[in-house]
Amino acid sequence: MANKNETTTLKLQIPAGKATPAPPIGPALGQVGVNIMDFCKKYNDMTKDKGDVVIPVEIIVKNKDKSFELVLKTPPAAVLIKKALNIKSASSNPNTKFVGTLNRSQIEEIATVKMPDLNAHTMDQAVKIIAGSARSMGVKVEL
Repeated sequence: MANKNETTTLKLQIPAGKATPAPPIGPALGQVGVNIMDFCKKYNDMTKDKGDVVIPVEIIVKNKDKSFELVLKTPPAAVLIKKALNIKSASSNPNTKFVGTLNRSQIEEIATVKMPDLNAHTMDQAVKIIAGSARSMGVKVEL
C-alpha cells in the first residue's frame, strides 16, 4: 500500500534566473532535504530567457530519495499589469487614486500569457479575471 506522504509540494515565487541559496529559498528547501544548489541551477537554467519577471514554481519533492520536479507557472497577474503600465507599485487607495489605464488589447495580452493558470475557458472570462485584478490595484480598465 502506498504511503500517503510520498511527496511534498512547495510553492515559491522567485525572479527568473535569480535563484540563490539565500533566504527564502534555502530554508524552505532545507526543511524538506532538497539539494539547494541543484535546485538553483535547474531553476536558473529553466528561466534564464524569461527576463526579470517573478516566476512562481511548484517544487514536488519525493520524500523517499529527496529528488524533485519543478513545475513553472505563469507570472502573477499583478506583475504583468505593473509591467504593462511600467509602474513600481499598485495604488494605496484603489477606488480613489488611480495609477494607470489598461485598454482591452493590453488586458487580452496579459490574459493570453496567464491563460494556462486561469480558471477560465474563454478569452472573455480571462479578460474579466485580469480586469478585476487590475481594478483592485487601482488601474482604470477600458473594455
